[in-house]
Amino acid sequence: MTLQILDKTTTISEQRFLLPGYYTWEEFETIETLTADAAGLRITYLDGCIEFMTLGEQHETIKSVIAIFLALYFFEKGINFIPVGSATRRAKEKSASFEPDESYYIGEKKANPDLAIEVNITSGSIDKLEKYKRFNITEVWFWENNQFSLYHLKNDNYEQINQSELLPDLDIDLLASCVLMPYIIDARTAFIKSIKK
Repeated sequence: MTLQILDKTTTISEQRFLLPGYYTWEEFETIETLTADAAGLRITYLDGCIEFMTLGEQHETIKSVIAIFLALYFFEKGINFIPVGSATRRAKEKSASFEPDESYYIGEKKANPDLAIEVNITSGSIDKLEKYKRFNITEVWFWENNQFSLYHLKNDNYEQINQSELLPDLDIDLLASCVLMPYIIDARTAFIKSIKK
């Protein structure tokens, strides 16, 4: 008799939950400590609001593919960059703590990254741009509904833009179409061919 073990690994989809009520920074830190061992759980804090988010496979795939293509672009164009991924941005005095999905210093390291990218499979309820504004992130890109929405910080407010001001030669529509291609090798080929023109 042969014993068979079935693989019961399952993946979860992205989910967001806004915790009801108002929480002080100290209460947030306590909740953060209590949930520290919860794998795949991200916590955002802004002005007393706490949002939990699980990171599903679709979310992680998209953020990784975007990072791959941005790295290809930086290398191909000879742009110096420092990828810092989802490094936490937090400050009690700013009443904010969050992790972008991807973030980059372009050129040299500064107080905060120049570019942050957030992948949203489900809608969130915390003001997405406010948390970035508190840390003076120059440009924020959101991936929602299979497309990018870009915002650039000007005069202490974000303005929606159609083209990156940090990376003015990057074809955002090309990047989005490559992210959506079913085979990453084909997408890489199309992306490299286009940016070499």
